[in-house]
Parts: sequence; structure tokens; C-alpha cells
Amino acid sequence: MLKVFRFVPGQFCFFLIAGILVGSNFKVEPKYLFPILLILLSCLLGSYYFSNKTFQRRYHFNFIAYALVLVIGITSTSIHKDKFYKNHYSYKLDQNNLAEARILEVLAPSNYHNKYVVEIEIINGESVFGKVLFNLEKDSFPNYSVDNRLFLNPEFREVNKPLNPYYFNYRKYLERKEIYHQVTSNRSEVLMLTNDKTTLLGLTETVRKSINSALEKQGFKENELAVMNALLLGQRSEVSKELLQSYANAGAIHILALSGLHVGIILLLLNFILKPIERLRFGKSLKLMLIIAFLWSFAFVAGMSPSIIRAVTMFTAVAIGWQSKRPTNVFHTLVMSMFVLLLFRPSFLFEVGFQLSYLTVYAIVLIQPLIYNIWKPKFKISDYLWQLLTVSIAAQLGILPLSLFYFHQFPGLFFISNLIIIPFLGFILGCGFLVIILSLLNLLPKQLFELYNEVISYMNSAVDWIGRQESFLFREIPMTLLKMLACYLFLMALISIFKRWTYSRMMFLLISILMLQGVVIYEEYNVKSKSEWIVFHKSRQSIFGKRIGGNVKINHSLDSTQILEENILKQYKLGVGNVDLITKNEMIKVEMFRDETILIIDSLGLYKVPDMNLSIVVLRESPKINLERVLESLQPKIIVADGSNYKSYVQRWEETCIQQKTPFHYTGQKGTFVLKK
Repeated sequence: MLKVFRFVPGQFCFFLIAGILVGSNFKVEPKYLFPILLILLSCLLGSYYFSNKTFQRRYHFNFIAYALVLVIGITSTSIHKDKFYKNHYSYKLDQNNLAEARILEVLAPSNYHNKYVVEIEIINGESVFGKVLFNLEKDSFPNYSVDNRLFLNPEFREVNKPLNPYYFNYRKYLERKEIYHQVTSNRSEVLMLTNDKTTLLGLTETVRKSINSALEKQGFKENELAVMNALLLGQRSEVSKELLQSYANAGAIHILALSGLHVGIILLLLNFILKPIERLRFGKSLKLMLIIAFLWSFAFVAGMSPSIIRAVTMFTAVAIGWQSKRPTNVFHTLVMSMFVLLLFRPSFLFEVGFQLSYLTVYAIVLIQPLIYNIWKPKFKISDYLWQLLTVSIAAQLGILPLSLFYFHQFPGLFFISNLIIIPFLGFILGCGFLVIILSLLNLLPKQLFELYNEVISYMNSAVDWIGRQESFLFREIPMTLLKMLACYLFLMALISIFKRWTYSRMMFLLISILMLQGVVIYEEYNVKSKSEWIVFHKSRQSIFGKRIGGNVKINHSLDSTQILEENILKQYKLGVGNVDLITKNEMIKVEMFRDETILIIDSLGLYKVPDMNLSIVVLRESPKINLERVLESLQPKIIVADGSNYKSYVQRWEETCIQQKTPFHYTGQKGTFVLKK
């Protein structure tokens, strides 16, 4: 692993990533960065000149080069921030807006809305740019497609932050994609305009629709067609939530996400099929051009996602290496592809698929040979299965800390699903492309259709059965960022010691173990030393929590069976760490915490408590009270209203608090109320 950093582009990639992280967390306008780039470039050229025009080790030259790449990373990130440009739509908004927009991407629908990413092109008569999340109420009309132009009278709203702690921050996720507002409309409020041009994304969508239409005519079932779309066209939006969950539980979700595994198999298939072309004059060059053309055509149809671009870039280099008879270093190829992708699309760094994709390949190359050498099978079939098993184990080890950080679960039977599917993945992909071509030509034989449909169906059934083995699915595993980094440091030390046993590597391993233990002890201490009182947000219900160290007492108004499956508490426990939840289906009237006395007023509206200095009043279940009298009588520091109250009551209470100059906190707007010690 450390060899990567001895490779100059590996060092540059490190500083580029550092620059992207700085640029993402600090707002620096490009106009301030360009002069710095110019100065650093001049210094680099001067350093090169005064070093006798050689690339010998000169520390001042290295330092300037690293600084230049760091600033390039910051600049690239800043250039891609839409809000730095004055013609961004957000600077042209008025109370009543008329906009023309173009659909860029069709997203997976929710229960009540079809979702799209649209580009605002004109607003209130001015040419602008910027992406918006467009929610369209579901109806019986056909859905819109990429490149469709729409006329809207939109109300731009910011995407809500998560209302409860440790939830997925969808707002931050969209901001990484330069989406800052959402618009919700129904069909009657949208006017479709004539298309004035066809973009590359629109052409891709048209090709996929043609393929899907041809496949539907052949009679493929819904689940089978959805899996074919994921495997062959890179579109998972049609796969049902239940089927996706089955693949995730079985540890086979990567099968549905196009990546290096799929592109590598396609390269091998193409190399085998096009082998006869080598006999022709200039046949090898022609074969190489055909392979590269097919790989990038596949990436084009698959939607040019980060993982597929990375994989196609890498395997293009591998194909060129095969043609030139030169050995290709996988690490160098990966680093070069990562550097180029991040240089032009720095936001890729924050995409989970991009991170998992690179880590998987690194892990397979580094770890698989070490595991494979433990046992050398004598027979070909056992050797083939052993290779598949070691590849699967290596990939899982490489992505395990990151997977736990994002998804908090580990599928114990991942190796079974991989042993079942991966041996046949070459057939599934190769036969799938043949099925698509024959379907487009309307020449698909019935026997081939039935065979392929059954293969996909059996694969789905096998994955579903494995995914239902709940005893081998380990859920709700807490993993913090600090612990994840410590785990990867330990994994790197373990790999290095397995490769070669030296004193320095042994010390590295011991230090990594101590650091991991230190992180665990620090986080445990952090959990035990904190206390807080919490009002969670739950629509139409009340959930209060009192945490003293590692114990959390939950008072709630839910059914006793509902509270066990409540996602609010699951996410809280995962975020906080190793705490014990004690739930009680009863609501308290008065709570003492720290030096604060908290009064909870429910639907009965009782609030007269003698001889008690109240500082916080919590309103739940829409009590019919005169809040002005409550404020006069109790004089609290703050009024808190949870999600069990009617919104009309909340609005009236907020107005009263503004008049009385008393702070007001509504969990439906500001999120969870937390009182910390």
C-alpha cells in the first residue's frame, strides 16, 4: 500500500484529495486562487531552472509541486461550486417566479412523487443556471424524460435538515451535488415546452428506453427486467426496495452496481470473442480499437456513473498494456484514473460508490494473494472456487470498515452468494448483451428468452433465500469516523506484516493496535461522561429521552411494540455508541435535569405547579391553553413544542412567543431539542 506513495502521481493524488477536502469545507472564491496558482507555477518553473533543469530530488522543488497540486485541488472544487457565479438562479429569485427548466436526471420515485433533477435555464426572463430537485405528484400521465423542457411557476424551498440526531443528511448530500432547493408541483401547474436540443444525457436515455421497450415486448417479468437494467444498463431505479434489500442482506448488492468486476469480465469476453481479428493485418490494433470503443459505449449507455468511468478508464489502460505487451501496474493505473477523475469532478470523492469501488480493487490486489497462498488446491475446480472465495473475502475485508460506517450491517453469508453468482456472471453479462441485440432486431429465439429469464429468476430466488437468513445478518453495528480510520490503519499494518516480517513493520502493527484500542477507550469514555435531555421529533407522537452516561431512559406515547422498531432510537443508538435504552410507555409531567426544571403540558392543559422554579416548558398533544397566561405565570426561559401538536396551534404559539420575546423551539422546523450537561 505504501508503494503507491512512492509513485509520484500517488503523492500528487494525496495532495489533490487534501485540496478537495479544504475546498469543500472552506469557501474560497476562484478569483483569489488563480493568482496563487500563477505564483506557485512561476516558483516551480524557477525551481526547476535553478536545479540545472533536472528532476533530481530537490526538496524545494517537491514542496512547491505539492503546494501547487494542493491549490489545484482547492481551485477545482471552487470552480465547481455553482453559487460562486452571479448568474446562479438563487440570486435572481423573487416572491413570484416563472422558470423554464430542462430535466437532467430521472430519480427513483417516492411513494407520492416522481423525482427529477432539473436545470433552471431561465427565471423571470433572465438566463441563469443551477440544479433543483423537482418533485412531481404522481398521476396516470406518462413520466417526463431527460431533456424534456418544462415551464414552471415554482416555490423554491430549501431541502430540510434531518429533524432527529444521527439521521442521513439529505440536504448535505444534495449540496455536494450543487442542488440547493426543491420544487414540488402537480401536473396541472407544469407546462411542457418543445425541446430545442438533444444532450448527451438525453441521447443515453433514448437508447436505454429503446432497449427497455424491446425487452418488454419479449415478455420479461418485472423483477427480471429490473435486474437486467441494473446489470446491463446501470440503472437500479426500477429494482424494487424488497429485492434491493435482499441483495444487500445477502452481501451481493455489488452485483447490481456496475463496477470494475463487470467491466473486467466484459473485457475478458471481448478479448476472447475478438481473438480471430488478430490474424488480419493490423488486426491487433483493430481489436484494441474495437474493445475500447465497446467499453466506452457501454459506459455511455450505463449513464457515465463515477464507478463505471473509473472502471472503464482503468481497464482501457489494461487493454492498451495487453496490446503493447507491457505489464500494467494495477496500483499505478488506479491512482492515475483517480487523479484524472477527481481533477475534473472533485465531488466524486464524496460519493459512496466511488469510495467503495476503489477500496474494493485495492483490497483484492493487496489482500487476495496473501489469503490465496494459505492453501494451494491440487485440482482446477477447487482452485477456481478457492480463488473466487479469496477474492470475495479480500473485497469484504477491504470495504468492511467503510461499509459499517455508512450502512452499519454485515452480511455473514456474503461468500455463499458470491460463490453462487460470480461463476455465472460472465454468462449472465455475455448472454444479456446478446439478448439485447437480438431483442432490438426482433430476432430473439423463444428458447434463449426462456433460458435467460430463468437464470435471472433463479439468481433472484437464491439471493432472496440467503438474505432471509436473519441469524447471519449482523445489524446495527456502530462505527464512527475515528474508529473507521483506526481500523484501516490496523488493516494496513496487518497486510504489511503478512507480506514481510520485519522489526519496523512489527512496531507499526503494535502502534496501530494501540491506536485502535485508544480510540475505543476514548469513545467509551466519551459516552460515559455525557448527559443530555432530548425531545425527539415524531409526527403525532411524543418521545423524550434522558441520557446519563451509557443509560438512556425513553418516555414515549407509542405502542410498546412500535417503539422497538422505531428508527429514531435505532439511529440515535448507532450515533451515540454503546448505550442501553430503557423504554417506558408513559409520559412524565415534570422532569429534573441538571439545574433545570422541565414542565410538560399535555392535552389536559394543567400547568399550575406550586413552589417550583420552571425554566423549560414542553407542549405536547395540542393543549388548549392561553400561552400568554402560561408565560406570565411560569416565566420560562424557552417554550418547546414537539411533533404531536397541530401545526395551527404551533403557529399561534410561535407568534405569542415572538410578541412576549420568549425563545420558541418547534421540533418540526428546528429538529430535536437537546439540553446538554
